[in-house]
Amino acid sequence: MYLLPLLLFSLVALATSHTHYPDICIAKPKDIPLNPMCIYRKEASEEDEKQKEASPPEKIPEGTNPRVWELSKANSRFAIDLFQVIADSKGNAENLFMSPLSISQAFTMAKLGSCDNTLKELMQVFHFDQVSTKASDQIHFFFAKLNCRLYRKANKSSELISTNRLFGEKSLTYNETYQEISEAVYGAKLWPLNFKEKAEESREIINNWISNKTEKRITNVIPEGAITEDTILVLVNAIYFKGLWKLKFDSRNTFMEQFQVPEMTEACEVPMMYQEDKFRHGFYAKDSVQVLEMPYKGDDITMVLVLPSENTPLKTVEQGLSLEKLSDWLDHLQEVHLTLYVPRFRIEDSISLKENLEKMGLKDLFNPHAARLPGIIAGRRSDLYVSDAFHKAFLEVNEEGSEAAASTAVVATGRSFPLKRTTFKANRPFLVFIREVAINSIIFMGRVSHPECN
Repeated sequence: MYLLPLLLFSLVALATSHTHYPDICIAKPKDIPLNPMCIYRKEASEEDEKQKEASPPEKIPEGTNPRVWELSKANSRFAIDLFQVIADSKGNAENLFMSPLSISQAFTMAKLGSCDNTLKELMQVFHFDQVSTKASDQIHFFFAKLNCRLYRKANKSSELISTNRLFGEKSLTYNETYQEISEAVYGAKLWPLNFKEKAEESREIINNWISNKTEKRITNVIPEGAITEDTILVLVNAIYFKGLWKLKFDSRNTFMEQFQVPEMTEACEVPMMYQEDKFRHGFYAKDSVQVLEMPYKGDDITMVLVLPSENTPLKTVEQGLSLEKLSDWLDHLQEVHLTLYVPRFRIEDSISLKENLEKMGLKDLFNPHAARLPGIIAGRRSDLYVSDAFHKAFLEVNEEGSEAAASTAVVATGRSFPLKRTTFKANRPFLVFIREVAINSIIFMGRVSHPECN
């Protein structure tokens, strides 16, 4: 039985890809080969049809393909599902940060070569079966179109870039269709490596590639022993985001303030950034939360903070979170004059995904006796399975923005504020989302429970 380690790395990281195929962003389905070995198609039940008829028609953002809109929602549902599973396994004082979009994309590349129940579980766990076509072969085309929507925005003030790569055992012949779709749709070219004879050297090559593509923010992410002589293929996705706030904080106003870390008896002091300006904000008494949206320059991407009320544990908010609830909060935000306090923080998280995804129902893929991945290696080999999946994510927030290197500050002057002000003070654990606004696509999400204390 051969191992197929699935290694995913992301941060808030980098690269472009070049293929010899038509530009996927302007291509039509007939222009790109989309014929994987196996196709899963969900048959709509009577209950599904009744529910669809009873639901009011959705307002799809202008210029958005309906299937791309549905796929974005599917990714967001998966994001919240996975977040809740991982959060439940962590202590209340532990941070959590991930890119669910990166995870979805990497597993979609694994889905290219899957069949039977393995394919069915991938479609269900990642909610791909909720896209109207319900056909697994079309998911790749719509995912590519979603990527075009997210990553090809012309914005001089922020960067959002994704890259994919396949690293394969050089002695094997890979399914031609698998390679074509991976490269044409995801830009994931195959890099042959000698896993059989030089496993450790191969691990270093992949780690160095990831380091270079993420501006050296993520290093040595593949642990020793993850690459062995039985390794067949390593799938990598990396996402890089760098943005400047539309309304920067003045670093001269940053002061030390106590942060309420759960179950921590000693005081935790953090640099607290401060400013007053207009922001989209909402109080939701029923859910015991405040919600704040902080735009980056260009307004295409925003950071959303969800802050529980003083006597509400963050765990309670996490357990009750759903895409519908989050969307409702965001839809009812109003622009108000806000007195804003947000900690300067940096979090890095490493997640082994196998156990968490198995809890969500993705079991066959990791089972050497049940996995069906015949579409990856030529000859329809059925002895492949995924041994583990690793994900690493990084986020830094400061006065300039997220992952910003500039050290100068801009002083805001000449503003006038009403006497009655709303205050948002993130001095206790909160949820953080980085999203594309138009289609509410969750790119990164996590929780900040324990900023670095000084």
